[in-house]
Amino acid sequence: MATVEFRAPLPGPTRYTTMESPVGDLTLFGDGAALGGVLTPAKDGLTRVVPQDWVADHKPFADAEEQLRAYFAGELREFTLPLAPVGTDWQLRVWAALTTIPFGETASYGQLAEELGRPTASRAVGMANGRNPISIIVPCHRVIGANGSLTGYAGGLERKEFLLGLEGRVAGIR
Repeated sequence: MATVEFRAPLPGPTRYTTMESPVGDLTLFGDGAALGGVLTPAKDGLTRVVPQDWVADHKPFADAEEQLRAYFAGELREFTLPLAPVGTDWQLRVWAALTTIPFGETASYGQLAEELGRPTASRAVGMANGRNPISIIVPCHRVIGANGSLTGYAGGLERKEFLLGLEGRVAGIR
């Protein structure tokens, strides 16, 4: 399991591209040197509209696209990309903790709160988890309810179920 380091985005325009995936078209965006987000299609099926000041630019996302394709093909278990999400200190701590959940495994909101030294903060973990801008790569889909149930996922529960199923099949978990 790699240690993921987040850094502040570089100044300048936000760059973006889109790519096809088994969970729908993904919008990748960032500062041109690091990935700031991976957005799944909206739950209502509508196409996401990027802000007018974003610049379409495929080149900075070639590595991210290659790694995402390998992940969906079952050939990649761990992403190695420079990341620059924007969030509060708490959100960044939660997002970093998400990256420690091993491929093919899950953790509950309470377990993450405990790991972060705030055992009563499971709701705060859930709120930060729901605001994770780098879905799939920062694996918020691996967080489940304390009773093992699939709980909220910004991309929709069907996508969460798909991603967990993909990881389970690749890891040999039933």
